[in-house]
Amino acid sequence: MTETKTHIDPKLTEILQSVSDPEIPVLSIMDMGVVRSAEMQDGVAQITITPTYSGCPAMDVIGDDIKKAFREKGIAAQVELVLSPAWTTDWITPAGRQALEKYGIAAPLEAEADKEALLGDKKLVKCPQCGSMNTKMISQFGSTACKAFFQCQDCQEPFDYFKCLK
Repeated sequence: MTETKTHIDPKLTEILQSVSDPEIPVLSIMDMGVVRSAEMQDGVAQITITPTYSGCPAMDVIGDDIKKAFREKGIAAQVELVLSPAWTTDWITPAGRQALEKYGIAAPLEAEADKEALLGDKKLVKCPQCGSMNTKMISQFGSTACKAFFQCQDCQEPFDYFKCLK
């Protein structure tokens, strides 16, 4: 698991928890692990976020949504985007992983298993619909670049698998 230091003022957590990931609306940005720091400085919430990958198109929307959520609580907010350390799927919280599965997206495997699932044709990705391991990859790219497209061979349902990023 990748370690990273974050400093999030507990008084700001509730507001940040209310901001959804625009690509996976059942997850908050806190569950995704993109919030690196959040603190009040001179009456302004200073929020630092890290993209799930450097070209993530959702980061502008996330920044705007953070500012809006704080503005609705009468607090000004500034959002800074930092690229280092790079985000990793290890930062998705356990609650976030459960929400992914419930939403129909298979949560990321560990790095080695991920490589075997994406390159070695091993049946390691569990179907989020029926729980079967009898799945196969249809495409290494799903609805977004950070996902692969799979299909369950038992229930026949297609689904996205969130690729492991380290």
